[in-house]
Amino acid sequence: MLRTLELAHRRKTVRRFSQEPVDLNKIMQAVEVAGEAPSGANYQGWRFSIILNPNIKRTIREASEEGEKAFYGKVSGDWKEWLNDKKLSHSKPYLENAPVLLVVFARNDVPYSTESVWLAIGYMLLALEELGLATVTYTPSDTRLVENVIEVPEGYRLEAILPIGRSGGDTSKQPRESVDSLVKIYR
Repeated sequence: MLRTLELAHRRKTVRRFSQEPVDLNKIMQAVEVAGEAPSGANYQGWRFSIILNPNIKRTIREASEEGEKAFYGKVSGDWKEWLNDKKLSHSKPYLENAPVLLVVFARNDVPYSTESVWLAIGYMLLALEELGLATVTYTPSDTRLVENVIEVPEGYRLEAILPIGRSGGDTSKQPRESVDSLVKIYR
């Protein structure tokens, strides 16, 4: 079996983290892997900030939850039912409790910046799994609220936040569709 497939099978979303410190070198290795991702016209329109400071993490959480309250207040129908079923709410304690927050920025003036940044995040997710670290990809409902509390590189926008650490609980992997259901072959 491909090593990449083994990592993909193992990788799962984690929202509860242990307080065990994370080796910053491992985070830098994952960022290096992300930097190898393909990008539109090879612009490599991504930048990263690593947040270790508890006060900054708390401020990011507070700003994020403010935006989430507005978002969750507007949700209805099947989407609201799904969120309730998954026990998801405006509360994002992992933004404060994870040992590391990795903030991902996308360059505004390059083609396919969003797609390119998410390819880099995908590379990073598998690298973190290989390094024994867990995460959840989180995009604030109102990124401007978070951009107001952290330094955003000139010409970039906040794309996602990855809380990173070791899993702090037993989280099961969500089921995946079979490869046969994903592909139509034309012969």
